[in-house]
Amino acid sequence: MATKRPQSTARKPRADAQRNRDRVLEVAKEAFTRSGADASLDDIAKQAGVGAGTLYRHFPSRDELLEAVYRTEVEKLAAAEQKFAETMPPIEALRAWMFLFVDYIATKKIIAPALNTLVGGPSKVFEASHAQIWEAIRALVKRAIKSGDIRKDLDPIDLLRALIGVANVASSPDWQQSARRLVDILITGSRPIK
Repeated sequence: MATKRPQSTARKPRADAQRNRDRVLEVAKEAFTRSGADASLDDIAKQAGVGAGTLYRHFPSRDELLEAVYRTEVEKLAAAEQKFAETMPPIEALRAWMFLFVDYIATKKIIAPALNTLVGGPSKVFEASHAQIWEAIRALVKRAIKSGDIRKDLDPIDLLRALIGVANVASSPDWQQSARRLVDILITGSRPIK
């Protein structure tokens, strides 16, 4: 009598399937940022080099694709903290992460309104992202304080609030360039008083 092998409930996707999923997410982010949350899913599939069936196999609905793009951006932002901390001086790591946060806000501005239409609202998605973002900036600020690059009395939440304010001035097409200049002003203002 043959014995059954236990089935794994969470099988790792094939490499080509993962590449397709990642490519769809990358193209979807660009399309949503450029054209809004109503960007054509068929165009996204075409630009990603996959068929519509592949897109819908990974993301059965527009809402699931929007949420996946949002979660992916938050994960990249959180992971960047560790990468920047390992490869850059503390103040440069903080600056680079803040620039990345501005890009994240650009994506969120397009996707967040669409996420608000999800059944039950986006609260679970946003709660998880808030924790990841808070932990990343807290670690970067703590490291920069320890190195003496920024003031000891700087509260990471204050810097995050200022950064959100900087990114929320998106009233003109060139707001991201302005936000980047304001990030440098925030960094300069965070330096120790001499």
